[in-house]
Amino acid sequence: MSYDALFYAGSEGPHFLEACTLCSKPLGHNNDIFMYRGNTPFCSQECRQEQIECDEARERRWKKMSSKKSTTETSKKSATVQTGTLVASN
Repeated sequence: MSYDALFYAGSEGPHFLEACTLCSKPLGHNNDIFMYRGNTPFCSQECRQEQIECDEARERRWKKMSSKKSTTETSKKSATVQTGTLVASN
């Protein structure tokens, strides 16, 4: 497939279904295309699975960081000391 064949009339870049998102292998017209998250094409189940695993690891890191940040903010809030007068009667 020539470089010019990757471009469509009136477009500035290659069509999104021309190459695998992960390995950039050209996608054949008679081969299966494995899609992920709507419009992300892959040449094989293995490439798609690798992307899924990367996305899941990124989500776990993000959630862990968000959780740490939330815990730190909660700790700072609960460390606030309120002063005032307490009246107790017997």
